[in-house]
Amino acid sequence: MSKMLKWFMPFLLAFPIAVSAAPDLVLKDFSGNEHNVSEYIGKGKWTVVVIWAHNCPACNSEIHHMTFFHDAHKDKDATVLGVTVDGWSQREKAQIFVDTHALNFPNLIAEPRREVMIKFGGGDFYGTPTFYIYSPRGEYLARQEGRLTQEDVEKFINSARQASRKNSDTGG
Repeated sequence: MSKMLKWFMPFLLAFPIAVSAAPDLVLKDFSGNEHNVSEYIGKGKWTVVVIWAHNCPACNSEIHHMTFFHDAHKDKDATVLGVTVDGWSQREKAQIFVDTHALNFPNLIAEPRREVMIKFGGGDFYGTPTFYIYSPRGEYLARQEGRLTQEDVEKFINSARQASRKNSDTGG
């Protein structure tokens, strides 16, 4: 079993008791239009929210995994939402990041403030990249700080599906 899947196992065990619903949080897109994050979460698909920053070395080397994941799943069962913590004042640098990495999923801009970031779930926010996974019903299920690959997300989703089916079969 991969290290990442072992990390996620405690969340899988608590799967039937989802911590919270999609965050009620309004952020701007790169054109300045406001969007509630909940518009992207809980629409019948798994959602991975990736929190990134333009000057984050790990974000720059790892974000392609989420591009591949989104491309493979967007028309089926899952989607990705990017949120930069560069803030509105650094949106031009963030836009260069989006363009350089050819991000194929929606991206919003958050101000780098703790009270904003904790609304995604899972307690305190420690840095980028951070990934939040929500169920198709919009329930927060897990958080991962640091590296997360397409394969890791797919394994998590498959395990969560199995846990959900098992709970349904046992009446739990």
